[in-house]
Amino acid sequence: MKKICFFIICFILLIPFVNAEENDKPTDEIKKEEKIESDKKDSLLNDGKSAILIENSTGKIIYEKNSHERFAPASMTKIMSMLIFMEEIEKGKLKWNDTLVTSDYASSMGGSQIFLQPNEKMSVTDLFKAVAVGSANDATIVLAEATYGTEEKFVKRMNEKVKELNLKNTNFKNAVGLDEANHYSSAYDMVMMARELIKHEKIFEFTTIYEDYLRQNTDNKFWLVNTNKVVFTFCYKTLI
Repeated sequence: MKKICFFIICFILLIPFVNAEENDKPTDEIKKEEKIESDKKDSLLNDGKSAILIENSTGKIIYEKNSHERFAPASMTKIMSMLIFMEEIEKGKLKWNDTLVTSDYASSMGGSQIFLQPNEKMSVTDLFKAVAVGSANDATIVLAEATYGTEEKFVKRMNEKVKELNLKNTNFKNAVGLDEANHYSSAYDMVMMARELIKHEKIFEFTTIYEDYLRQNTDNKFWLVNTNKVVFTFCYKTLI
């Protein structure tokens, strides 16, 4: 936790601020320095098209760049998917130790996956872990079908939640993040979804996992590894 706080503080300190002595400088010099400082601020993101950093408890924006522009959210779509899963589990619609059966549709998803086979059984816990750690499309669909019957109905609920959160630049067409017309979000909307998600503290039991295995003690043992380097640095290395 101290390392995370230190990282955030360092990030904040990188953001330029106005020195009080600038009041005594010529206007042209001030404008030139403001331009340099502005360029430095933008360079924090380098090649990224959009970004936002907030202080979670207050929602104060610390840094942003094009945060309301619409882009294809890819697998960040699963932030909303996981939020819906957490809500439905807490309502009792699913239990963590429930066993779900993989449909033909779920097993056909492709992309990032844990290679679920039609009719394969897996617990809600392991399926959710596959989504949170490995961004598994097939596991996402199994959970979506278990909660709302079909992906289409699940996506309808995702968009209802978008409206409940008063987000203006998000529309979902699928539950996993595959590119599709009219499937978009923004950095601002995504961070608001993430802020809502982490209100469910159980999520941290999954998102802090660096590596784990599914189908233990079987011929189809699957290594689940988190590609997020922040998780490796702050949640895994500190434990070994």
